[in-house]
Amino acid sequence: MIIAVTGGTGFIGKRLIARHIARGDEVRYLTRQTPEKAIAGATAIIGDLSAMDSLRPLVQGVDVLYHCAAELHDAAKMHATNVLGTHNLLTAATGQVKRWVQLSSTGVYGSKPAQDVNEDTPIQPMNAYEISKAAADELVYTAMNAQQLYGVVLRPSNVYGVDMPNQSLFQLINMIKRGLFFFVGQRGATVNYIHVDNVIDALILCGTATLPANERTYIVSDTCTIEEFVAIIAAALNIPCPHKRCPEYLIRFVARLGDYLPRFPLRSSRVDALTYRHHYQTARIEAELGYQHTVSMAEGMSELVRYGR
Repeated sequence: MIIAVTGGTGFIGKRLIARHIARGDEVRYLTRQTPEKAIAGATAIIGDLSAMDSLRPLVQGVDVLYHCAAELHDAAKMHATNVLGTHNLLTAATGQVKRWVQLSSTGVYGSKPAQDVNEDTPIQPMNAYEISKAAADELVYTAMNAQQLYGVVLRPSNVYGVDMPNQSLFQLINMIKRGLFFFVGQRGATVNYIHVDNVIDALILCGTATLPANERTYIVSDTCTIEEFVAIIAAALNIPCPHKRCPEYLIRFVARLGDYLPRFPLRSSRVDALTYRHHYQTARIEAELGYQHTVSMAEGMSELVRYGR
């Protein structure tokens, strides 16, 4: 197969490329400048999502295009990269790409869902990143609905792995290790994460498996209670599991003050993460594509602890 990847040098993209190379596929990836270290076995296409003509060599005659590129940090650039860039790529890909796989995010359902989420849950994007990803997805759905291309949108929850750019899980592990962690509010809060290797499995299924219809959407996520999650980390650290618990109303009051103080360790977003009570449902991708986790939450978090050491 001929495979094209945007975001190929990123956390997810580089693993996706390696997996397809191992399958014997021909792989191209988009990069804005000549890489100092090329990805062995793949072809670098010099281009930019803002320059449509530079995208044509990437998409010409492609069996599967994985659109993984996105601006994650700079809100001022998110619309240009995530929305306008997707529009340019869609224009270049029309008539060239047999299947489009859009890497989206469960963030489009909102930062604080009030209940369990499945693919039919209405989206409620709140921040600039979520809004830009939802808008990019809508462009893809519109193209699919117009029969301009065939494909699928994959929405993973929080993706983690040893070389992830986001350090929040390593910070949590360190807090537990130092005896500084405490639970917030009543028991039964949930965490929603997915190991990067599981995301790669899901992406490849989206790219190669027989889809029941065009314009499909799939969620991929793993979940457990925060008590189970912390116990996994404590066991991997070989220390007693934390048991301290503080009232949610008190911690939220302190966190609201911390939102305005630079370097303050407790913020409202962290309290949210410790008190969520929803999970992202994966029944559809399991039933339709045969997806199953290959890396469990216990295996993935134990891997992070070993790496952190």
